[in-house]
Amino acid sequence: MNRSLPSECSTDFSSPKAWQSFREQFPVREKWAYFDNAAVAPLPQVTAEAVRNWLQQASCEGDTVWLDWSRRTNEVRQTAAEMIGADTSEVAFVANTTAGIGLVAEGFTWQDGDNVVTFENEFPSNLYPWMNLSDRGVETRRVPVENGIPDLDRLDEACDERTRMITVSWVGYASGYRLDVNQVSAIARKHGALFFLDAIQGLGVFPLDVHEAGVDFLAADGHKWMVAPEGAGLLYVAQPALAQLRPLGVGWNSVKQRSDYKNVALNLRDEASRYEGGSPNMMSLHALGASLDLIRGQGVGPHKSPFGERVVHLTDVASELLADAGARIVSPRVEGHKAGILVFDVPNVEPATFRNRCMESGIVLSCRGAGIRISPHAYNDEDELTRLADVVREFVA
Repeated sequence: MNRSLPSECSTDFSSPKAWQSFREQFPVREKWAYFDNAAVAPLPQVTAEAVRNWLQQASCEGDTVWLDWSRRTNEVRQTAAEMIGADTSEVAFVANTTAGIGLVAEGFTWQDGDNVVTFENEFPSNLYPWMNLSDRGVETRRVPVENGIPDLDRLDEACDERTRMITVSWVGYASGYRLDVNQVSAIARKHGALFFLDAIQGLGVFPLDVHEAGVDFLAADGHKWMVAPEGAGLLYVAQPALAQLRPLGVGWNSVKQRSDYKNVALNLRDEASRYEGGSPNMMSLHALGASLDLIRGQGVGPHKSPFGERVVHLTDVASELLADAGARIVSPRVEGHKAGILVFDVPNVEPATFRNRCMESGIVLSCRGAGIRISPHAYNDEDELTRLADVVREFVA
C-alpha cells in the first residue's frame, strides 16, 4: 500500500512571488510565448537537471547504481499514485497513452457481440485500438458530438446490455471541453460497463481521485500537462479490474520472482506493474519523477490543484483578448467544463499561415480541429496572451 496522502496545501498563484517562482522553472519563457502544452510541454529546470544527473551516473558509474535507479522509480510510482488517489499497486509505467490504451483494449476479455462506446471526436489513439477489435466481433460505437460539447445523454443512450467499456477523453484535444468524470462513471455503472479515461489533456492540471470517481482504467503520457519528457506515461488499473485483463508484454519483470532468473514460473505480479515486462526507461522515468515532484510541490493532488484555476483564468483572458482583436472563439466556454485548451480562428486566414506568423513573433501554438489551438500552462502570463492578440490584429486590420 502507498503511504497516506500528505495534506494538500495548494500554492496561491494570486501571490506574484509564488507564481514567479514556478514560472522561473521554465527557461522556454526567455525565447517563446509558449502556448503548446497540449502538444509537448517544455521541460522545467528541475527535470532537465534530473536528466543530466542520470546521464552523468550512466556514463561514469554504469550499472553499479542500478538499484538506486530502481528505488527511485518506485518513488516515482508512489508519487504518481498519490497524485490520483490510487494505490501504488494500481499504477504501471507505459511509454505513452496509446500504449496504455492498447494494453486494456487488447487484454480485455471480449466476446463476440460486445461493444465499446465513445465519442466521435476522440483523439485517434482513443479510437483505433477499439476499432481494431472489429475482427473479434466487437463494435465501436462513436456518439456524434455537436459544437464540441459531448452529450452524456446520447452516450447513455448508445449503451446497452452488451456494452463492456465506455472510453472517453477527460478534455477534448480539439475543443478544450472538460467532461465531468463522475457523471461518465455513473453511466458506465448503470450499464454494468467498465470506464476507461484518456486523461492526457487534464492530468497534472485538474484534480482527480480515481477511486472516488469510479475510474477503472486511466492512461496519460507525461509530456503534456505533467511537463515531463515524451516516452514516460502512466497506466492506472483499478485492483478489481486487473483480473479482467489478459497480461500482455509479459517478461522477466512481470513475475513475482523477477530477480530470480533461474526460477522460471509464470507467477504474475498482482499489480499493474505486471505490464512492465522488460527493462524500464530509467532516464525518462527519473525525469517524470522530477516533474511530478515539482507539480505535487505546488499542491496538485487528487482533490485540489492551483493549476486548474490558473489555466482556466488564462483561457478566459485569452478568449476576451482574442475576440476583441477580431478572432472567433471556437471552443465551447461552458462554466465547469473549461480547461487549458482554447481553439479559435481568424476570419479569412488559414490556420497554418497564422501559426507561421506567430512563430516569427516568438509565439508557439498548434493547428488543431477547426482552427488554431493555444494551451497555456500555469507558468504562462497575460502579457504573452496580449502578444498573441496583437498578431491577430495584424491580420484583421
